[in-house]
Parts: sequence; structure tokens; C-alpha cells
Amino acid sequence: MFENYTFENPQFFWLLIILPFVAAWYFWKRNKQQAELKMSSIRGFKLKSNLLPVLKHGLFVLRLLALALLIVAMARPRTTDVSNKTTSTQGIDIVLAIDVSASMLARDLQPNRLEALKEVASEFIKGRPTDRIGLVQYAGESFTKTPVTSDKAVVLSALEDIKYNPVLENGTAIGMGLATSVNRLKESKAKSKVIILLTDGVNNAGFIDPKIASELAVEYGIKTYTIGVGSNGTALSPIGILPNGQFQYGNVKVEIDEKLLEEIATTTGGKYFRATNNEKLEDIYEEIDSLEKTEIEEFKYYNYEDKFQSLLLMAGVLLLLEFVLRSTVFKSFI
Repeated sequence: MFENYTFENPQFFWLLIILPFVAAWYFWKRNKQQAELKMSSIRGFKLKSNLLPVLKHGLFVLRLLALALLIVAMARPRTTDVSNKTTSTQGIDIVLAIDVSASMLARDLQPNRLEALKEVASEFIKGRPTDRIGLVQYAGESFTKTPVTSDKAVVLSALEDIKYNPVLENGTAIGMGLATSVNRLKESKAKSKVIILLTDGVNNAGFIDPKIASELAVEYGIKTYTIGVGSNGTALSPIGILPNGQFQYGNVKVEIDEKLLEEIATTTGGKYFRATNNEKLEDIYEEIDSLEKTEIEEFKYYNYEDKFQSLLLMAGVLLLLEFVLRSTVFKSFI
């Protein structure tokens, strides 16, 4: 209820310290506020109980409450309504180039490399609300899954839809994946253009040399972060297809052309990463997220509404009530 309340002059609350002393002074002096008559005996007088002498102390309580309200009013309570306006001053266009070859179904990451990537990439996309993002997938050939767009719902839906596609020519065409990504960004007017290219193998397919593709990226001012995904040594990977159509798995040596990926990243001004497990892959995307920050301007508008008027009114009512009672009901006791 009071979470939006602030006080412009909170130093006045120090005056509340005097209230206990005022109360103590009143109760110390209360017996001297009326005339006294000392008698040796009141045996001849008829006594009857009367609550008015007790209730007259309520006048002091009313005055004390009015004083407290006045002090709070001097602190000037007010409600604050804050509205934000956020503008992006430097947008970033990002393309995620994802290897969807059969080896991405290897189970050294859980549940497999491709699904682990999709989970991490999904969080990355959600954390870039002001940027435009597109998706490119490649195996032995490449194509655009989603053009660069600011509609995150479309991108996330397309990412979830990415699966191993047996229709695609098998292999890993890193040059093709990079070139397609460059093609999606070359006309971009964004201040910063970034490709995040992930693969788990070596360039063994496609008709575009990865070095030529990286030179195209440099020409169009596109930075490329490369990620090699796969554990060291061997990994449980697809080695064939069973009669029921399911993959047959076996231990296969992990081969990633790290030298090529490092060269692509260095040439384009990016950085190479190696993801050997789910946690490392998540850390990599978090690091890229921190390296590629969109500049944002945030304007805050404050609307203040003073609330001390009602406190002054309440204090005035209490003082008026105290005056009326003192002048009528309790007049004979004053």
C-alpha cells in the first residue's frame, strides 16, 4: 500500500522524539492541573463514580495525535509514479549459423549436441530484446532458416524447429554456412553485425572455401565468433541407421578443425571458443552476450503527488474536536 510513498523532508521525523517527553511531562503534571482541597475526612460526603475525569485524558491524546500528524505532514509524504522509456542507440544484427550434420546428434553433450545448443541459444535470443537475429543452418549445404528479424517469437519458433534433416547432403560445409550468414548481413544498416558460427567437425563439403567466406565477412564489416562443440577424445555418435530407421551409435573420435575456426575468428575480429560440455557451451554464449552489448538509453519520468494535505486536515479535525470537548463536556474539569 505504501510502497510508492517517499518523503521529501524526512529530517522532520526527528521531531517525533519529543512526543514521549511531552507525554511524560503531561502525566507528571496532571495532578497539578486542578485545584486541590485537603480535608481530614470525606465520610459525610456521598460519592458516586464518574468516568469523565478519566476520559478527560483523551483530550491530551487527541492533541498528541494531532502533533504527530503535523510532524509527518512537514516530512511531506508523496507518491511517486515512475515511467520508463527505453531507446536503443546502437542495434546489433546477429546471425546464428548452426551445424545440423548427423554428428550433431552425438551424446557427449546432453541430451545431444544439437538439443543442448538449441536450449542455450534460446536463452541467448531471449536476452537480446533490442537486437535483430536470424538463423542459418548447414550440413553439406546451407540455407537460411530465418532472415534477420526483430520478431523473437518467430526466431525462437524456428530454432525449436531445427532438427537433423536427412534431406540435406551429409557433411560439414563451414564455408557455405559462413557465406550464407554473410549474405544475410551484408545489406544490414546496423551499427554492429555479428555471426556466431557453431560446428562439431571439419570443413569437408561445399564449394566455398571458409577463408574466402571470412574475407567476405571482413569486407562487409561482420565480426564472427566461432564455436567448436564436442568433448575431447571420443563421443557416442551416429555410425549408421538400423532397419527400424533409428540411428546406431558407436564411439567416434571427435575431430574439430580448431585451427580453421581460430583463423576465421581472428580474421574477422571475433573470438574462438571450445565447448566440451553443456556448462561450457552456456558459458560461451554468456561471454559472447557480454562482449556484444547493445547501447541503450533509458529515460525515467517521475510524477510526484503530495499527500500531506490529508494529514493536515486530520490534524485540524483532531484539534477542533479537542477544543470542542474541552469547551463543553470537560469544561468543569479544566
